[in-house]
Amino acid sequence: MTTSATLVDSVEEALGPVCEARNAAWWESQIDASEDNERRRSETELAYSDALADTELFTDIERARARDGDPVVRRQLDLLRNMMLPHQVSDALRQTIVEFESSVEATFSRHRGVVRGVEVADTEIKRILRHSDDSEERREAWEAAKTVGAAVADDVRKLARLRNEAACALGHRDWFALSLATDELDEGKLLATLAEADRATAEPFARWKSALDAKLAHRLGCAGAELRPWHYADPFFQEAPPDGSLDLDPLFAGQDVVALARKTFEGAGLEVAGILDRSDLFSRPGKCQHAFCIDMDRRGDVRVLANVVETHDSADTMLHELGHGVYDLGFEARLPWLLRDTHLVATEAAALLFGALTGSSEWLERVLGMEASESAELAPRLGAARAAELLVFTRWVLVMNAFERALYADPEGDLDSTWWELVARHQLVTPPEGRHAPDWAAKIHIAVSPVYYHTYLYGAIVALQLRDTLDAAAGGIVGRPEAGAFLAQRLFAPGESVRWDRLVEQASGAPLSVEPLAREVAAA
Repeated sequence: MTTSATLVDSVEEALGPVCEARNAAWWESQIDASEDNERRRSETELAYSDALADTELFTDIERARARDGDPVVRRQLDLLRNMMLPHQVSDALRQTIVEFESSVEATFSRHRGVVRGVEVADTEIKRILRHSDDSEERREAWEAAKTVGAAVADDVRKLARLRNEAACALGHRDWFALSLATDELDEGKLLATLAEADRATAEPFARWKSALDAKLAHRLGCAGAELRPWHYADPFFQEAPPDGSLDLDPLFAGQDVVALARKTFEGAGLEVAGILDRSDLFSRPGKCQHAFCIDMDRRGDVRVLANVVETHDSADTMLHELGHGVYDLGFEARLPWLLRDTHLVATEAAALLFGALTGSSEWLERVLGMEASESAELAPRLGAARAAELLVFTRWVLVMNAFERALYADPEGDLDSTWWELVARHQLVTPPEGRHAPDWAAKIHIAVSPVYYHTYLYGAIVALQLRDTLDAAAGGIVGRPEAGAFLAQRLFAPGESVRWDRLVEQASGAPLSVEPLAREVAAA
């Protein structure tokens, strides 16, 4: 009779090579969005789905979960069950979903908006929105950022219908509900947490944005009532504009952003040289314009894709992605393959914890080399800027989460109007008059990383808890190897051997709570 442990070992042995092939093909498709790479990515994605769709194996795993046994084995069985459940649908449905996902992602990688007759990358669009005082140029850049939405919207709706069909076949209300269930997240608790975050940020955000709008109107020579989405500093208003925060970009002109990131992690006793050697860090045509970190094999081949430029945002992004990377390198060596992974909330917490350092006076002084007197003078403004970033980001997450719930509740609905209703409600941005376009589809996460955005907010909250813990335990993070050792032992090493909520409490000393967020945004 096959034991539970033997079953898990056999599954891990079979899944490992399939996952590695899938990751390799996906990486190639992101650094070069060619038709051949898209085809290979689709093929390996389908092979991965095929492996997880094995109905007999799924039945064996369910039976094994029902038996008493070793808690480590039971944990692996639970994770396997969650991995496999979404794939327990017809072969035709699975294949269609994979094909649509691959096609949409390739479109995002290849697509470039056009500003004044010239194709531009996302980094140029962001530069215009941050620095141009020409409202017409800003509007053209903003609209260029949205053109990818029109290119993929029909396919994204189709994906939502297909995903819902799969979820319903598996006994779940829709894909939103299935995604939370297989990610060990309670929907009721999530919605309650989001509601609490809404209450904690609504008033300070309204106050902060009123001041921001006054500054923007003065700078751009218009009335506050005339401000529209293109007057903010990024296409989705998901980041605090310099006008309402603190523009640190001048500090990064001429800086080696990659070297700064490396110095940060080495100062905390965390090695990133190997990650950087394997990474693809600078922009070029046909390459994904976003940033991510990927663990290729769960044995040390960790890589980052980025599009580095000499800005504060780019430095934040590099530290963010390397935060994911050091987590992936930090799993206890003896952990089984299935447990050498991390829950999205935990890894986002680590990434956001490190990314936020670039806005701290300690990092600016110790890593960037700012004079102590200058960093001390900046400290109060840095605190207010951090509060503004959290306010803007929280309101943006509320938009994304509510929109995805609406998308999966009714993929045929008037999503264009729903999007702008949510933007107006949560972000207090006035929609463009008479605009009827699938602007929501221009956000890549909706298409290829569905039901994900709440993990960023959870991660941001946990990052605040971890920061407070590290301040008490090590005096901070920058230049403190003891902080890196604390994270390595308490957060990284367990991998997925512990459920994310228990891991958060174990690492930070308290369960996830909106209280640190509410306290932080009060400084805005």
